[in-house]
Amino acid sequence: MSDLTSTPTTPAVLMAPERDVSATIARLRIYPVKSLGGIELASAVLHTTGLQWDRHWMVVDADGVFVSQRALARMALVQPELRESTLALHAPGRPTLELPLQALGPQRQVRVWDDTVAALDMGDAAAQWLQQSLGTGGLRMVRFDPAVQRECSQKWTQGRAAQTQFADGYPVLVCTSTAMDELNARLLAQGEAAVGMERFRPNIVLGDTLAHDEDHWSEMDVLGAPSQESAVLASLRLVKPCARCPIPDIDLATAVSRPAVGDALRAYRQDARVNGAITFGMNAIVTQGAGALLQVGQRVQASYAFS
Repeated sequence: MSDLTSTPTTPAVLMAPERDVSATIARLRIYPVKSLGGIELASAVLHTTGLQWDRHWMVVDADGVFVSQRALARMALVQPELRESTLALHAPGRPTLELPLQALGPQRQVRVWDDTVAALDMGDAAAQWLQQSLGTGGLRMVRFDPAVQRECSQKWTQGRAAQTQFADGYPVLVCTSTAMDELNARLLAQGEAAVGMERFRPNIVLGDTLAHDEDHWSEMDVLGAPSQESAVLASLRLVKPCARCPIPDIDLATAVSRPAVGDALRAYRQDARVNGAITFGMNAIVTQGAGALLQVGQRVQASYAFS
């Protein structure tokens, strides 16, 4: 577990309102390059666009359209590492690629789902490394242009403005460790191997709560240190269930996809809020506390919003 953060700021502190339920931050994870491997953190700076460096880079094809494990499962084998001033990428049998964290490049238009945004191209050396490591031509690496804002759909935010970078749609994904326990119990009962939470690519994993309790939350506060637990360090609004594609079926050690995880989820995770899609975790936006330092072990509290 690593500590890789910029210097946190000190957001305005508010007294914690009374909420319905409490939990604990059990894990923090970021995925610097969309659809490549993730990094486990002990702490992370929270920005309005999510945890620092999360989905800050992206792989695109020759037309500028994002590429993910949905189409190229080998992306699961590429492991990022954030060093003091560089992003390092490690792929089996390949030399390490290092890119300066603050590198600029020529601007180009890229597409993430229905959004077209300006991004910064990371150059021919990065493109060649990706193409050789992933076995696919035409790939390029881009980073999010800090001068650009990518707005989240307000259909789910109840009209509240929010921004993200290259995440699918919202800046933070929240899951519970007990939800993973329930899924693994089902897999084991069916004679399948247990899997890790890493397959679901969350940012904040919560412990000390009921499985999938986040499905029913609206507001979530991150509280201060034990001596300051009456103060709200940051607040998030959980806005949309996270509909699942086949990516959780991919074994992160081999890039081989098997349908066991998806089959198990279909038995109990169809969600009427998203037209019966299979969901796991909740997408969230940041409503307060940009610049705050989130840490494993911090207590959170939330309010229910049953519909």
